[in-house]
Amino acid sequence: MSRLDSAIRRLQAQQLCLEWAASAVANRSGNAIELGLGNGRTFDHLRSLMPERPFYVFDRQIAAHPDCIPADDRIFLGDFRETLVAAKQALGQTVLLAHLDIGTGDKAASIALAAEIAPLVDGLLADDAVVVSDQPVILPRWTSAPLPEGIRPGRIHLYQIG
Repeated sequence: MSRLDSAIRRLQAQQLCLEWAASAVANRSGNAIELGLGNGRTFDHLRSLMPERPFYVFDRQIAAHPDCIPADDRIFLGDFRETLVAAKQALGQTVLLAHLDIGTGDKAASIALAAEIAPLVDGLLADDAVVVSDQPVILPRWTSAPLPEGIRPGRIHLYQIG
């Protein structure tokens, strides 16, 4: 498979899973978070699916397209290990949808980072929240959810919390 084919499949998997997650929490009140704003594509997509939902982003630095940057009071800027602690104080356990897009390009480092920050993310998640993650996570409250049809297992991960 070419790198272009792989990128297209990754983006299609993200799109399908994010749409599934948004519909899973559509009738409930709560916040959404995105770890790894990047260039803002998935934030922009989620924002279009859930325009009324408060949405917070986390990243080391802002490098997104100007149209894909949330208001300053919705950005947690810095190391995830620090900003997630600050978010717990600000948001409590009110997050219904979390998108973890934290891949670093180094698979082992990305998996280690996910394992380290997942408990901090868990502290923000309401019961019955959903998580879309580019990395696998193993936590007691996180149960794997079936992937939408056509997505190869391991490409992306869906979790239900509870």
